[in-house]
Amino acid sequence: MELLNIDCLGKKLRLEGSMAGWQQLFWNNQLVSQVAASPNGDAQIEHTFTLAAKRADPMIQPPEQAIPAETIPVRLVSKVQWQPFILEYQLWQGDKLISEGERSTQDIERQVPEVAPAKQQKFSLIGLASLGFKLLKSAKVVKALLAGASVAAYSWLFSIEFALALIACLVFHEYGHIRAMKYFGMKTKGIYLIPFMGGLALSDERINTRWQDVVISIMGPTFGLFMSLLCLIAYWITGHIFFAGLASFNALLNLFNLLPILPLDGGHILKSISFSMNSMVGLIVCVVAAAFGVWLSYSLGLALLGFLLLIGSLEIVLEWKTRHQSHLLPLDRYGQIFSAVWYFATVGALVSIIWYFAGSGDDMLSLPLEILRS
Repeated sequence: MELLNIDCLGKKLRLEGSMAGWQQLFWNNQLVSQVAASPNGDAQIEHTFTLAAKRADPMIQPPEQAIPAETIPVRLVSKVQWQPFILEYQLWQGDKLISEGERSTQDIERQVPEVAPAKQQKFSLIGLASLGFKLLKSAKVVKALLAGASVAAYSWLFSIEFALALIACLVFHEYGHIRAMKYFGMKTKGIYLIPFMGGLALSDERINTRWQDVVISIMGPTFGLFMSLLCLIAYWITGHIFFAGLASFNALLNLFNLLPILPLDGGHILKSISFSMNSMVGLIVCVVAAAFGVWLSYSLGLALLGFLLLIGSLEIVLEWKTRHQSHLLPLDRYGQIFSAVWYFATVGALVSIIWYFAGSGDDMLSLPLEILRS
């Protein structure tokens, strides 16, 4: 992961590191130093390298009398503490200290990682089709078409009233993800409604920490909880059964998203917490959760859930294979506990809403609880 990116002699000096125990230093996107660091981060790491700079000379010299380049010794001294994350650094040019500072988790969250220059590609039909797809995907008309298709699909299955209510639940849920992305300063592409699959909130940028992954993932169900509570209050005020049904089924929808199965929101939360504790623990916990999902999909005959499990299992394998090269800063112990409490509190609140309406005696309002019991 990128730990530091500062200016050094007019070029970018970038420090990358891993909890597995290594650090790499790049100057102007060229590797200049690599050091095996302690995974505990309890010792100072020193990168030493030299740069060649042209000497200033007002007179034009013949080639055989050209002044040789000046060699500049550079040292970067750093100390990393992973949990909680703190990076202290000093940049020396010879015996002169030219830069020093400290970075925290908040700095990592807000940074935009260095991206290597893209290679120029020759014209091809595949490239042209890919460009056209990207332009089409980003167009607002596509969002409108997908939203219309979703309304039509759900109206065909149920009714227009239920379809509009379901769309409102999905949009409110995805808006929670969007708000979390914007909180971290990420650029967003908006919300896409996909018929029979729900919704999708997209961003142009990748996350840098597992805390970002937790917050972005859980804010969808949290906003869904807020919507159910608003519907509950509306039901108390008006007594209209529509608000009761919307509160209960919306709670069930968001509770489903909190299942600890990738790529659902609950799976991302579980992965971030478990892989922050220990990579082996993360693998075991995620595999157990996937096995639970297989059993659940077999018991309920849910083909879609089985498809999601397949995607999630591939993500678990990829996470395990790239655990030593992960660019995500792990959660500290406080972050792990807070994330788990937030998760279980949201699950408990959603279950309580479902349980409350199930006690009304109405068969329709009892259906979400029956689904949980089945």
